[in-house]
Amino acid sequence: MEILDPVGSSAAATRTGAPRPASLQGAVIGVLDNSKPNARVLLETVARALAAKLGAAEVRVWRKPGASIGATRAVLDEMAAHCGAVLTASAD
Repeated sequence: MEILDPVGSSAAATRTGAPRPASLQGAVIGVLDNSKPNARVLLETVARALAAKLGAAEVRVWRKPGASIGATRAVLDEMAAHCGAVLTASAD
């Protein structure tokens, strides 16, 4: 009898998250819509509430072509250059 161990290994690298900004006053809050139903509605609602509460200047939205497709390097670079914070999530 052969017994298989179901525990696999992971090749994912450990990464450190970006530092949190001290304030979002006057900043742009970015939204990365993953194209799932209601994702944009959820994320924009949260982003606009945060903007109003924290004094952010604006909310900008970018959209991925599909939930299973990653954002392009160009989109990620543009968001990093213009946003003080970015929200992304999955919603159905």
